[in-house]
Amino acid sequence: MLYREAGQFKTSYQADGQIFPILQDRIALLALLVFAIVAVPLAASPYALSAILIPFLIFSLAAIGLNILTGYAGQLSLGTAAFMAVGAFASYNFILRIPGLPVLLGFVLGGLSAALVGIAFGLPSLRIRGFYLAAATLATQFFVVWCLTKIPYLTNYSSSGVITAQPIVILGYAFDTPGRKYLLVLGVVAVMALLAKNMIRSNVGRSWMAVRDMDVAAEVIGFRLMRTKLLAFAVSSFYCGVAGALYAYAYLGTVEPEAYNLDLSFRILFMIIIGGVGSVLGSFLGAAFIVLLPVLLNVVAHSLSLPTSVASNLELMVFGALIIFFLIVEPHGLARLWQIGKEKLRLWPFPH
Repeated sequence: MLYREAGQFKTSYQADGQIFPILQDRIALLALLVFAIVAVPLAASPYALSAILIPFLIFSLAAIGLNILTGYAGQLSLGTAAFMAVGAFASYNFILRIPGLPVLLGFVLGGLSAALVGIAFGLPSLRIRGFYLAAATLATQFFVVWCLTKIPYLTNYSSSGVITAQPIVILGYAFDTPGRKYLLVLGVVAVMALLAKNMIRSNVGRSWMAVRDMDVAAEVIGFRLMRTKLLAFAVSSFYCGVAGALYAYAYLGTVEPEAYNLDLSFRILFMIIIGGVGSVLGSFLGAAFIVLLPVLLNVVAHSLSLPTSVASNLELMVFGALIIFFLIVEPHGLARLWQIGKEKLRLWPFPH
């Protein structure tokens, strides 16, 4: 079989600790990136790029941010959309009020602003946990949206609260078509996903997982709970802030508070539940599932000529059933099923 590591010897600790230790995985990842960069922009329609692929990549980045906080650090959060909103509005105001500021730097500053807000609202995690912490982050959602609607300065005194995002121009090159915006989002998401994967495998990631598994024992063996938890909130909020800026600039084209409502927070939470809690790959699988499932359900509803009342609620019913299914059958989500499939493939045709 092709998927075997037989004959691939590791002669150093660095080689043994690679993200993708098997050569076939590295080749597959490289082929996937080449396909996404070269073939997809040429073959995909503008609708597929702007309505499916771009939101899929942005939601994947936001799901990675939530997975860092919930999956790896064990801090339940329901305020993901609020941190995305902070990143979007901060990026807009930085680019608007600082002449000549590069767009990418504006996105980074928006992510840093979201990280500061995440640290502020992560302080309750030092005293509370579980559903109580989820309630505290839920308060973040309502507070941030309230600030964005009640403080006119943040929306540049727009009467409607909806403002048009500035054009994306990087080094004199305008990203004004679906294909160009897709390549920009793909580049940002690929780099940040690689950074997240490396961070999780470092001492920082191991400290997060130690606190997640048993915070009292982690503190006893030397981990500082305050620094570890607040760092998880900061990094997670930074990722969500950058995702929120991309959501406004590359997908919506507008910056508005209503785009970052509570429904978006729950949708991203569903992504990591279905894709896999504590898995970077699961963030991508969950985002793909959540983005593509409504398209599939819409096709099924039209082909079966279902009543409008049923078709409008079909998505919610299927989402609820799938969440219950994954929580019961496979709590680690699609990423775990993918891992099991790879392990069986490595041993095939021998019994597992």
